Amino acid sequence: MSLFRRLPADVRKSLKTEEGERVLTFARTDAGHVVATNLALYLTDGTRVPYEEVDKASWDEEGVRLLTMDGVRHFERIAEPRLLPETLRERVNSTIVVNKHVNLPGRGGVRLVARRRPGGEVLGWTFVFDDGLDPTDPGLRAQAEQALEGVRRSMGV
Repeated sequence: MSLFRRLPADVRKSLKTEEGERVLTFARTDAGHVVATNLALYLTDGTRVPYEEVDKASWDEEGVRLLTMDGVRHFERIAEPRLLPETLRERVNSTIVVNKHVNLPGRGGVRLVARRRPGGEVLGWTFVFDDGLDPTDPGLRAQAEQALEGVRRSMGV
């Protein structure tokens, strides 16, 4: 393997990885390296973003933008992403156990999403309501909870 394609040893040693975690790919930035492992994405500031916590990821000519489930936004300027976009997409998608849209009576619908850590148990469910619906409406939440119970029973999750 070419030396130019390998993650520098000092970068590899500085990663605070879990046991069994391995590097899949990386990309250089002006600030350091963005590293994708089998369990998480490591950003140049040392932040570890587990794939099951990524709500949205997008790429453009400037770099990668991440939004985590807790609403934190990250941006990394990456000129040559290499295999990072494909790896990030595959790893995030692998954490989705269920992604099902359910119509609610007379109100539009809700997307029910169950996520898990790679190789782990289901961590929880997220409700993504259709545009125009108020997620704080107690009646709407009750309908979504009822729909969730039906999905859980039918799918055994």
